[in-house]
Amino acid sequence: MPNPTPRRRDAAVTRDAIVLSARKAFAHCGYDRTGLGEIAAGAGLTVMLVNRYFASKEQLFAEVVAEALASPVTLTPDHLSVQNLGRSIATALVSMTEAGSTPLEGFLIMLQSALSKRAAVMGREQLEKAHQAPLAAALEGAHHQERAALVLALVLGFQVMRQRLELSALAKADPQVLIELLTPLFQQLVDGQPA
Repeated sequence: MPNPTPRRRDAAVTRDAIVLSARKAFAHCGYDRTGLGEIAAGAGLTVMLVNRYFASKEQLFAEVVAEALASPVTLTPDHLSVQNLGRSIATALVSMTEAGSTPLEGFLIMLQSALSKRAAVMGREQLEKAHQAPLAAALEGAHHQERAALVLALVLGFQVMRQRLELSALAKADPQVLIELLTPLFQQLVDGQPA
């Protein structure tokens, strides 16, 4: 009986499996507590094969963060061009953090990895590139970089308090009340100070 020919491995499928496993692992455990063995097992591969595709965990993390943060949910080009951007951001934020909703993977990866200095640097670079820069470019007036960063700080802080810590006053609040309270905060940052 002839030996069956080994199945050829599809490099793109293998790479995607590694990245998907890494995204899940980093979102669950963060950068420091995730090992290549866990990522390999999640992808159904060996560590040696993972190392063939990615030279280091750092390189894999950088790619995962870039991919996870590449597509903003609230700061899309459509959102950035609306008349009342503050309300648009507030509405999207309240909607995506409602009870029972799954936190965004990029948010979880950043949150779980924030204590690692190296992971924080990689995360900051991607956050600035994919979220802060487009928002800052859409803002007019002085201090547009700082105002964009403050919008991001409010968004991430609200996500932590409402979705992860489930602070009662936020988690159980009427969504419309939260939108009404958040809108002027975001709108003031969007509009900036009058000249």
